[in-house]
Amino acid sequence: MSNSETVKTAKAAIASGKPPFVVPQFTAKDYTSFFLAGAVCCTVTHGAMTPIDVVKTRIQVDPAMARMSLLSGGRRIIAQEGASALLTGFGPTAVGYLVQGGAKFAGYEFWKKQFVQIAGDQESAVKYRTAIYLGASSVAEFFADILLTPLEATRIRLVSQRGYATGLMTGFARLAREEGLAGLYAGFLPILCKQIPYAIGQFTVNEFCHELAFRNMSEETKRTLSGPAKFSISLGSGIIAGFAAAVLSQPADTLLSQINKGHGPQGSMPYRLKVLAQQAGFRGLFAGLGPRMIMTAGLVAGQFLLYGAVKDALSAPPGLEIHKENSAAKV
Repeated sequence: MSNSETVKTAKAAIASGKPPFVVPQFTAKDYTSFFLAGAVCCTVTHGAMTPIDVVKTRIQVDPAMARMSLLSGGRRIIAQEGASALLTGFGPTAVGYLVQGGAKFAGYEFWKKQFVQIAGDQESAVKYRTAIYLGASSVAEFFADILLTPLEATRIRLVSQRGYATGLMTGFARLAREEGLAGLYAGFLPILCKQIPYAIGQFTVNEFCHELAFRNMSEETKRTLSGPAKFSISLGSGIIAGFAAAVLSQPADTLLSQINKGHGPQGSMPYRLKVLAQQAGFRGLFAGLGPRMIMTAGLVAGQFLLYGAVKDALSAPPGLEIHKENSAAKV
């Protein structure tokens, strides 16, 4: 929607007695800021989780460690390979979530704006805000995972096959050379099955938590909220969103772990996932949910806090809100 179209829409709305429908016109600089903020928050949080990911992956793929806890598995790796082994795969993790995080957060801002404009007016945007959140988070995550999948494949090879390569560049080059595009994207479907529900829980639940927190506040109260109050709302919303993301993505995470272990029949990826899901059953798909909820809550809450802080540091505009309390889309 151009500026002239925005003005015409606002005049028409005022003439009809309705509040004007104004959608912020984000610039390329704004989207760059969103990308950088998303890249920083995801790189820092996922990078900090590298030691846990190393131990978790080894437990998944090494029969000798299959029954170990994260703590005992970490001790075994340090004893046999040194503490530096816990940082194996840090390069692909950092780079992978740098591009994935930037694309996901910037993509969510972009697609949410597109879907709001498709809705056409405040009433429709607010009425269908759940669909807008679901659609924006899903589409943004889909494109972000196109960037993530080859780097995640490289990370898994580095962690699960000791001596596979010396780092990100050599590991990526070897995988591309030996297995081509098929090898780089072999895990694309499982990653989508895991990451899209994760993103839906992360963004949609965070939006509704903020809506509930602000619904009964006046505009004056919102403007004068103290720093600790804003921090508490963001932290609480992020924790709840993290719980939701963990629950929604747990079945796919369980299946992805089984795929990484080499379990399941031969055949296409959809067929293997279907058979493994039937074998695991409902309870099996949600095994280990408690610890993962705690880890994911910290991860998601940390990302939203960092995302907001980096956006503020870059003087980026706030995202588009379509919360019900004011029945309007607002900046």
